[in-house]
Amino acid sequence: MTTSSEAAPAPDLDGLLRDIGRLESVFETWDETQRLAVTAHCRAIEALHGEALRRLVRSLKGEPAALRAMKDALEDEVIYAVLRKHQIVRASLVERVEAALTGVRPMLASHGGDVELIKIDPPSVQVRFTGACDGCPSSALTFHEGVKKAIEEACPEITHIQQLKGMGNSPGQSASNAMQSPFAGIGLWRFAIKLADVPEGGVRGIEVDGENLLIAKRAAQVTCFRNACAHLGLPLHEGAVTDGILACPHHDFEYDLATGECLTAPSVQLQPHPVRVSGHDVEVRMAR
Repeated sequence: MTTSSEAAPAPDLDGLLRDIGRLESVFETWDETQRLAVTAHCRAIEALHGEALRRLVRSLKGEPAALRAMKDALEDEVIYAVLRKHQIVRASLVERVEAALTGVRPMLASHGGDVELIKIDPPSVQVRFTGACDGCPSSALTFHEGVKKAIEEACPEITHIQQLKGMGNSPGQSASNAMQSPFAGIGLWRFAIKLADVPEGGVRGIEVDGENLLIAKRAAQVTCFRNACAHLGLPLHEGAVTDGILACPHHDFEYDLATGECLTAPSVQLQPHPVRVSGHDVEVRMAR
């Protein structure tokens, strides 16, 4: 028996949601007129509660102590869920980052890959590819055109998005049979340069649609990146290339021309562009 001095355990959010779900399942057995009536009743109660909460928050915002107390109260999952339901508080940074990743996951999954959120430390976010996207030669393009753009659009306060390295290609996967980036189809193909004009084992700086690009060729592989060092943004096309590694002519930062990875500072890399060889021409996909 519970005495007046004993507090009943607070229900958790999952339990409350289960109770609501059970009631909704009962309502589904009712006829349409009954369902419409109970739906209208629920919406009227929600509107009343929402308006009361909004007025309460507005009245307390002018008091610094009350504002601090409200921010502390948002750590409670039930309070946060209800205020989010009524759009009184903004979605948390974690929610918005996860929502951005959820938006790109279907395209990654279509190529056998995925992305996981590793860490949020504003203004920085760390992510890592898994599955076929991990270790794929097109992962840099997938990161820049898919994951990075999605997070930047959803969370403008995040200014540094880092792709951590995973475990490499999955068993049986090699660079030669890795899939093309699912984001390689975004934009329009433009003629960039004649294939013969790109030196074997070297690079060539060009301009396409007003953007300075760097084209590299090594055997059958042709890659394209923004012609800007990830260090200070200076052009790279006059740098020396040795065994597929380009050294920045200004401060000696080294880049793997197959992937754009910076070997000097692994936390940064060159910004890639989709590229293809069409007959004797090299074409680059540019944004619309």
